[in-house]
Amino acid sequence: MLNISLNSVTRHVDRSRLSSLQFVENRHAGRVLLRLLTIFSILFVIAMFLPWTQNVRSTGQVTTLQPNQRPQGIQTVIGGQIRQWYVREGDYVEAGDTLLWLSETKDAYFDTSLLDRTQSQIRAREMSLQSYESKIDALANQMQAMRESGRLRTEQSVNNLQRARLTVASDSMDLIAARLNAEVAEEQFERFQELYDQGLKSLTELENRRVTYQRAQAQLNSAENKLLASRNEVINARVELNAIQAKLQDDLAKASSERFTAMSGQFDAEAGLTSLQSQYSNYERRTDLYYVRAPQAGYVTQIMSAGIGETLSTGEEILTIVPADYQLAVELYVEPLDLPLMNIGQEVNIQFDGWPAIVFSGWPNTSYGTYRGEIVAIDRASTTTGMYRLMIAPDPDERDWPEALRVGSGASALILLKNVPIWYEIWRQINGFPPDLYAPPGATPPAPPKIKVPK
Repeated sequence: MLNISLNSVTRHVDRSRLSSLQFVENRHAGRVLLRLLTIFSILFVIAMFLPWTQNVRSTGQVTTLQPNQRPQGIQTVIGGQIRQWYVREGDYVEAGDTLLWLSETKDAYFDTSLLDRTQSQIRAREMSLQSYESKIDALANQMQAMRESGRLRTEQSVNNLQRARLTVASDSMDLIAARLNAEVAEEQFERFQELYDQGLKSLTELENRRVTYQRAQAQLNSAENKLLASRNEVINARVELNAIQAKLQDDLAKASSERFTAMSGQFDAEAGLTSLQSQYSNYERRTDLYYVRAPQAGYVTQIMSAGIGETLSTGEEILTIVPADYQLAVELYVEPLDLPLMNIGQEVNIQFDGWPAIVFSGWPNTSYGTYRGEIVAIDRASTTTGMYRLMIAPDPDERDWPEALRVGSGASALILLKNVPIWYEIWRQINGFPPDLYAPPGATPPAPPKIKVPK
């Protein structure tokens, strides 16, 4: 009762029958309030010294740790027309299973016997190559026979030349002897002439000596002619030797030219054969690409081209395969101001969308419904939004992440930092200071970038 009226009724109230009124009027509320304020103040001061875990809040989404475990889009390597589907959305496929059958749409590959015709061309080119090889071997054998024949004929010609030179030497000696005989016969004839003039020799003896002298002169002329003929034989032997060698070189040059021509044809045939073999491999590979196969085991999702007879272009995406076995991870994004606080191996508390949780940011151990992870990668460059990406993997020492978790689900996280008193954290928040630099035991700070300074 406020007792503000001039006509108070308190004197008319019988308090003996109102025990609650007596209790309220007799209570000392100020003293109780003081005690409560004192207790709360003591509790507040004690709470200011409780430990508080600094953290950085971040959001992201669920992904996979390995690139080959993420959803993979399947593209067509070649363009074609859809003939038949072998899967539907939600099917599980093994690596190598056929997904789709395409038919050809380019007129250059319409021939149904294209591989057989190309194989026939390859066999014909191989036979042509063998013919060139046989011709080259035959020309090589012919050149070897020419060299052997030329060697024998050269030796024969050299022998003839040597024989002619020996004949010249012999005829030269005969000429010298004939010249001496002629000189002796001339001297004897002159002496007989003098003796005949003196009457000491008869005319018959003089004429006999004249005949002997003339016979010696004839022998001298015959020796000179024979020497000249021998010298001509030497010249003829030399000419024949040079002719044999020239003809051998000419024949070898012609055979070598034909051999090089055959080798050039062989190289052209080899190039054509290689080109045909490559073309055949391309045709064979293209035929195999008519069947689109699964690159890995997984589940078929998001079939984008469904119609039979629909034409697909080269590189067009037709469906997506989600791998069956994958290791989950979370990609988070932090601001550049918080990037220096991040370290490899740092602990992270994660809350996944769809899983209820009670989170106490400063006391992570008291949170419920959160999952523990650790930083395994930090990007070196920022994204287009100016944020830096972190990769979070499950902590092997903590409980497993939910099995029903799927790639692409949202996640929010608390990246745990240093433990500080609550009063310090309040003071830091009021002043707008960043969290303390903290490197947990066993964590690896990001390496600074290497800058190459030009000389």
